[in-house]
Amino acid sequence: MTRVACIGECMVELKQADGGLFSRGYGGDTLNTAVYLARLGVSADYVTALGDDPLSDEMMAGWAAEGVGTRLVARLPGKLPGLYMIQTDDQGERRFFHWRDSAAARSLMDLPQTPEILNSLASYDVVYLSAITLSLYGAEGRGRLFAALKRAREKGARFAFDTNFRARGWPDLDVARAVFQDAFAAADIVLASTEDLLPLYPGITNEALLARIPGTEVVLKLSEPASIVRLEGVPYPIKAKPVEAPVVDTTAAGDSFAAAYLAARLVAADPIEAARAGHRLAGVVVCHPGAIIPRAEMPPGLIPNHANSRKASP
Repeated sequence: MTRVACIGECMVELKQADGGLFSRGYGGDTLNTAVYLARLGVSADYVTALGDDPLSDEMMAGWAAEGVGTRLVARLPGKLPGLYMIQTDDQGERRFFHWRDSAAARSLMDLPQTPEILNSLASYDVVYLSAITLSLYGAEGRGRLFAALKRAREKGARFAFDTNFRARGWPDLDVARAVFQDAFAAADIVLASTEDLLPLYPGITNEALLARIPGTEVVLKLSEPASIVRLEGVPYPIKAKPVEAPVVDTTAAGDSFAAAYLAARLVAADPIEAARAGHRLAGVVVCHPGAIIPRAEMPPGLIPNHANSRKASP
C-alpha cells in the first residue's frame, strides 16, 4: 500500500451554530487532507506536535477513528494545540480568527525527536505539506525540513506542495515569496491557486503565475470552478461540474481537492482525471458546514480503480 505523510498543524475548531452559538471540532489544512486521503483508501500518517492535554487526546483519538496514523505525532508536556474560529457569510465564504502563537505544533522542528521524525519521511511514497505548514517554523526549522525532503526524494519519495496562503502567517511578504520559490523548486507536484498566489504576485495573469512554478506537474485552481493542469510545459484547462446544492462553507475545499488529486494519482490516474476528482470532492465538501463532511456524504466512485496514466503516478 502506498503511504503519504502529511505535515502541519491541527487546531481546535469553533464554527457557527444556531442562535449565535459555536460548535467545537478539530481542523487544519493538512490534517483535513489526511482525513480525506484515509477515507479514499490511502494510508496517511499525520506529522505534528500536540500537548499532553485532554483536547490533544481527543484529537489523537479522532484521527485514529478516521484511519489517520499518529506514530509521528510528538506529545509535549505543558503545551496546548492552537484554536481557530470560522465565521461564514451568506455565500459560504469564510473568515478565520486564530489563537495559535504558542501552539505545540510550532515546536516540531526544534525537538529532541525532530531528527528521527524527519528521517522517517524517506519511508513514504509522498510527503505533503502546505504553505501554512512552512509558516509555522522559523528559517532554521524550514531549513531542516527542506533538507529532510531532499533526502527523502533521493530515496524515492515525492514531495507535494500546496500553496495554501494565509497572510497572517507571513508578516514579511518578501520572506514568503522566497520560501514559496524554495518549495516550488523542491516539489514534484505543486497544487496552487490564484487565491493563494495573487496576494504574493498581484496583477499578473494565470500564465505568468504558472511561469513562476518550475516542475512538470502543476495544478492552478482558478477563481471560477476550473483549473489548469500543466504537464511537462503543456497547459490543459479543466472545467469543474457545477455545484448543484447550495454552497454553505468553503472551508477545506482546497484540502479535499488535494486529497482526491493525490489519491487518484497514487492509483496511476491521469493528472487531468485526478484534477476532475479533486473538483468533484471539493464540490461536495463546500455544501456542508465545517472542514470534514459526514462520512456518509463522501461521493462514491470518486477514485478510479484502473491505471489511465498520461504520466507515471507520484
